[in-house]
Amino acid sequence: MAEMIGPRLYCCCNCRNHVALHDDVISKAFQGRNGRAFLFSHAMNVAMGPKEDRHLMTGLHTVADVYCTDCREVLGWKYERAYEESQKYKEGKFILEKSKIVKENW
Repeated sequence: MAEMIGPRLYCCCNCRNHVALHDDVISKAFQGRNGRAFLFSHAMNVAMGPKEDRHLMTGLHTVADVYCTDCREVLGWKYERAYEESQKYKEGKFILEKSKIVKENW
């Protein structure tokens, strides 16, 4: 019998909780705290910390850290507000650090 293959997913590196779909990747060319990071249009099974203003490489943004709902591992952040007009496309999007996620169903 053929094995069912689901969507390609990204999971928390710590507990393997499903946190994002490969289809929701917007860009793989972002920088996180610990190296490369991916920009996603959506994330799932994550909780957000308090909003705070941070000076990032592309200017001042209001962000909230994103945590795995199962193990509380910090996976990245969500862009809540961009102050530079050229960065507004990031609002409502998620950064997940490559070192904090693993692939499943690839």
